[in-house]
Amino acid sequence: MKAVGYHRNLPIDAPGALEDLDLPAPEAGPRDLLVRVKAVSVNPVDTKVRAYTPPPAGEAKVLGWDAVGIVEVVGPEATGFAVGDRVWYAGSIRRPGANSELHAVDARIVSKAPTTLDDAQ
Repeated sequence: MKAVGYHRNLPIDAPGALEDLDLPAPEAGPRDLLVRVKAVSVNPVDTKVRAYTPPPAGEAKVLGWDAVGIVEVVGPEATGFAVGDRVWYAGSIRRPGANSELHAVDARIVSKAPTTLDDAQ
């Protein structure tokens, strides 16, 4: 899957500060939703994590925790959601971010997105 992340903490205006990545698609854990991401926002947390949290050696870190998308998989212990639900959430900084085509997120921190707002809002 396509994602945006970084391998090294560089100034944001430096070449390579953010990179297009090809990564394996995540799998939904027991309490997770696998979401096809439609839109993300840049949160102040994104800028701080990128500036001060290096990824493990040889790995990339994917940013982005505020997202909206469509549920593709519901983990066996996740409740309140169905495949096809439009959801929004602020994910956990302890997991890969949502700046990717697919994102696995704990269903306990997800809500159904309001129908009165489009993805960009």
